[in-house]
Amino acid sequence: MEDVLEVYHRPYDDSLPVVCMDESNKQLVSCGRTSLQVSPGKPLRLEDEYVRHGVADIFMAVEPLAGKR
Repeated sequence: MEDVLEVYHRPYDDSLPVVCMDESNKQLVSCGRTSLQVSPGKPLRLEDEYVRHGVADIFMAVEPLAGKR
């Protein structure tokens, strides 16, 4: 781990860029039902049902010393 952290302290060099990559996955959902109509004097009623549409993977590459992503 110390070797990896040492790379981040090197000065910026165009010929040896430091590129980091991160990944995350997110669940894709949508509302299953619409909200119920509100009557006068009653609070808004929301449905908590949802429909699952799978999972998406998000990837990001960063060159922190150059300020690029």
